[in-house]
Amino acid sequence: MTAQIVEIAGQKIAMLPMEDYQRLVDIAEDRADLLAAEKAQTRREGGEEYVPAEVVDAIIAGESPLRAWRKHRHFTLVDLGRRVGHSHTYLSNVENGKKAGGLALWRKLADELNVAIEDIAPES
Repeated sequence: MTAQIVEIAGQKIAMLPMEDYQRLVDIAEDRADLLAAEKAQTRREGGEEYVPAEVVDAIIAGESPLRAWRKHRHFTLVDLGRRVGHSHTYLSNVENGKKAGGLALWRKLADELNVAIEDIAPES
Protein backbone atom coordinates (compact mmCIF):
# COMPACT_ATOMS: atom_id res chain seq x y z
CA MET A 1 0.00 0.00 0.00
CA THR A 2 1.39 3.38 -0.94
CA ALA A 3 0.16 6.53 0.72
CA GLN A 4 1.10 10.11 0.24
CA ILE A 5 1.01 12.37 3.28
CA VAL A 6 0.10 16.00 2.68
CA GLU A 7 -0.48 18.83 5.09
CA ILE A 8 -3.44 21.12 4.53
CA ALA A 9 -4.22 23.93 6.95
CA GLY A 10 -1.98 22.35 9.55
CA GLN A 11 -3.70 18.95 9.32
CA LYS A 12 -1.88 15.90 7.97
CA ILE A 13 -3.90 13.92 5.47
CA ALA A 14 -3.08 10.53 3.93
CA MET A 15 -3.91 10.05 0.28
CA LEU A 16 -3.85 6.55 -1.14
CA PRO A 17 -4.87 4.76 -4.33
CA MET A 18 -8.55 3.95 -4.65
CA GLU A 19 -7.88 0.19 -4.61
CA ASP A 20 -6.07 0.51 -1.27
CA TYR A 21 -8.84 2.67 0.13
CA GLN A 22 -11.51 0.15 -0.95
CA ARG A 23 -9.52 -2.72 0.57
CA LEU A 24 -9.39 -0.84 3.91
CA VAL A 25 -13.14 -0.17 3.74
CA ASP A 26 -13.78 -3.88 3.07
CA ILE A 27 -11.58 -4.87 6.03
CA ALA A 28 -13.42 -2.42 8.31
CA GLU A 29 -16.82 -3.74 7.16
CA ASP A 30 -15.72 -7.34 7.67
CA ARG A 31 -14.51 -6.47 11.19
CA ALA A 32 -17.83 -4.77 12.01
CA ASP A 33 -19.74 -7.82 10.75
CA LEU A 34 -17.57 -10.12 12.85
CA LEU A 35 -18.12 -8.03 15.99
CA ALA A 36 -21.88 -7.98 15.38
CA ALA A 37 -21.93 -11.77 14.95
CA GLU A 38 -19.89 -12.26 18.14
CA LYS A 39 -22.23 -9.95 20.05
CA ALA A 40 -25.28 -11.83 18.76
CA GLN A 41 -23.72 -15.17 19.73
CA THR A 42 -22.94 -13.89 23.23
CA ARG A 43 -26.50 -12.61 23.54
CA ARG A 44 -27.95 -15.96 22.46
CA GLU A 45 -25.70 -17.86 24.87
CA GLY A 46 -26.71 -15.52 27.69
CA GLY A 47 -30.38 -16.21 27.08
CA GLU A 48 -31.19 -12.59 26.26
CA GLU A 49 -34.34 -11.98 24.31
CA TYR A 50 -34.46 -10.26 20.95
CA VAL A 51 -37.35 -7.94 20.14
CA PRO A 52 -39.93 -10.20 18.48
CA ALA A 53 -41.03 -9.32 14.96
CA GLU A 54 -44.65 -8.97 16.08
CA VAL A 55 -43.63 -6.27 18.58
CA VAL A 56 -41.55 -4.44 15.99
CA ASP A 57 -44.37 -4.65 13.43
CA ALA A 58 -46.93 -3.33 15.92
CA ILE A 59 -44.72 -0.37 16.87
CA ILE A 60 -44.00 0.44 13.22
CA ALA A 61 -47.74 0.34 12.57
CA GLY A 62 -48.20 3.06 15.20
CA GLU A 63 -49.05 1.08 18.31
CA SER A 64 -47.47 2.29 21.53
CA PRO A 65 -44.48 0.22 22.62
CA LEU A 66 -46.17 -0.37 25.98
CA ARG A 67 -49.26 -1.83 24.31
CA ALA A 68 -47.19 -3.91 21.88
CA TRP A 69 -45.15 -5.50 24.70
CA ARG A 70 -48.24 -5.94 26.91
CA LYS A 71 -50.02 -7.83 24.15
CA HIS A 72 -46.89 -9.87 23.37
CA ARG A 73 -46.70 -10.92 27.04
CA HIS A 74 -50.43 -11.80 26.96
CA PHE A 75 -51.45 -9.30 29.64
CA THR A 76 -54.82 -7.59 29.64
CA LEU A 77 -54.98 -4.03 30.95
CA VAL A 78 -56.81 -5.38 34.01
CA ASP A 79 -54.11 -7.98 34.74
CA LEU A 80 -51.23 -5.56 34.28
CA GLY A 81 -53.04 -2.87 36.25
CA ARG A 82 -53.42 -5.21 39.22
CA ARG A 83 -49.74 -6.10 39.10
CA VAL A 84 -48.57 -2.48 39.07
CA GLY A 85 -51.25 -1.07 41.37
CA HIS A 86 -53.19 1.07 38.89
CA SER A 87 -56.59 0.81 37.26
CA HIS A 88 -56.97 -0.53 33.76
CA THR A 89 -58.47 2.82 32.78
CA TYR A 90 -55.38 4.68 33.93
CA LEU A 91 -53.09 2.24 32.12
CA SER A 92 -55.16 2.66 28.96
CA ASN A 93 -54.61 6.41 29.18
CA VAL A 94 -50.87 5.84 29.66
CA GLU A 95 -50.76 3.53 26.64
CA ASN A 96 -52.62 6.10 24.55
CA GLY A 97 -50.39 8.95 25.67
CA LYS A 98 -53.21 10.76 27.46
CA LYS A 99 -51.44 10.38 30.82
CA ALA A 100 -47.69 10.50 31.34
CA GLY A 101 -47.35 8.12 34.27
CA GLY A 102 -44.52 8.60 36.73
CA LEU A 103 -41.09 7.04 36.73
CA ALA A 104 -42.13 4.59 39.45
CA LEU A 105 -44.99 3.34 37.26
CA TRP A 106 -42.73 2.93 34.22
CA ARG A 107 -40.27 0.94 36.35
CA LYS A 108 -43.06 -1.36 37.57
CA LEU A 109 -44.38 -1.80 34.04
CA ALA A 110 -40.92 -2.61 32.71
CA ASP A 111 -40.35 -5.12 35.51
CA GLU A 112 -43.69 -6.84 34.92
CA LEU A 113 -43.15 -7.00 31.16
CA ASN A 114 -39.50 -8.06 31.61
CA VAL A 115 -38.16 -5.27 29.40
CA ALA A 116 -36.08 -2.13 29.83
CA ILE A 117 -37.93 1.11 30.51
CA GLU A 118 -36.48 2.44 27.27
CA ASP A 119 -38.29 -0.33 25.39
CA ILE A 120 -41.75 0.81 26.48
CA ALA A 121 -41.64 4.46 27.57
CA PRO A 122 -42.37 7.27 25.15
CA GLU A 123 -39.28 9.05 23.88
CA SER A 124 -40.22 12.49 25.18
